Amino acid sequence: MNEKFLDFVRKYSTQRVAVAVSGGVDSICLLHWLVKQKMDIVALHVHHHLRAAADIEAEYVAHVCAELGVPCHVFHWDEKKPSTGIEVAARNARYKFMTDFCHENNIDVLMVAHQADDQIETFLMNLARGSGVVGLAGIQAESYRDGIKIVRPLLGVFRRELVQYCDENNIKYFNDEMNFDDKYTRVKIRKNRHLLADKLGISDDRILLAIDNLGRARDALENDVGARVKSVIYDGYALFTDSFLFDVPCHIGLKLLGMLIQTIGGDDYQPRLNSLNFALSKLHTDCKFTLGHCTIRRFKGQILIVPEGEKTSIRKKNEKTKRLHKKQINK
Repeated sequence: MNEKFLDFVRKYSTQRVAVAVSGGVDSICLLHWLVKQKMDIVALHVHHHLRAAADIEAEYVAHVCAELGVPCHVFHWDEKKPSTGIEVAARNARYKFMTDFCHENNIDVLMVAHQADDQIETFLMNLARGSGVVGLAGIQAESYRDGIKIVRPLLGVFRRELVQYCDENNIKYFNDEMNFDDKYTRVKIRKNRHLLADKLGISDDRILLAIDNLGRARDALENDVGARVKSVIYDGYALFTDSFLFDVPCHIGLKLLGMLIQTIGGDDYQPRLNSLNFALSKLHTDCKFTLGHCTIRRFKGQILIVPEGEKTSIRKKNEKTKRLHKKQINK
């Protein structure tokens, strides 16, 4: 069993955790490894009703969990599917089922089976998009979604090791046909990633090292930006002078704006870098626009960000902010 995995999960050994199990090799191996560590776990499987094989996969996950003595809950995403953006919608539905279950059952941690190959593929996809530090830093080992801690203990483990473990121990798993469809960018990268090592000498381990270094830069940046953002948010809105965004280096201004929009709008992710660049350029002059479920307004050197649909009177927000400051002082 992988030592990086063992070191990572040790700190969760005394608490009950949920684990997402799709039936693929990554999550099936994660399930078995957690059982071998005698972790207190409950398995969660989401049946998306998108593929014919999904019925068999759901039955298999329930069967494996029963054999291992692990409680298993299967959720059914049987509502009408969107005509576009099905992958994003499926992911959002999947996490909603699982985080809701965690809240209802007083479980603070949800483990998912992203591994080292996923990390490298995500890095290369974001590199192709021209992402900044946050995108290039890849998938975080620990993050939060809907108030639940999302933990990824396999980010230091390559898929080949998971496959080898399952094959050597006669553990069955399913292969999603989407993982072999060249119309998906991730699949194209997966099939051609070896060229970086074969032709340029850029190994997977070196890419992971770069991602780790970028991750430390991202964490330092987000800690600083988080403190700044907190200082201008009041009761569900943000109000500040334009110097807050423009008297700092551009990459800091972009990160400040992105985190403010994510916080006020309630999205799981910040807007894309090109959207933030466009928004920042607009905010050099008086304007009003929407982005990331927020309405953003600049007027006479002040910038207001509120949830989309709310009124954007800067004068009234100034009055409210003064009252909030006064209450804090009186406390």
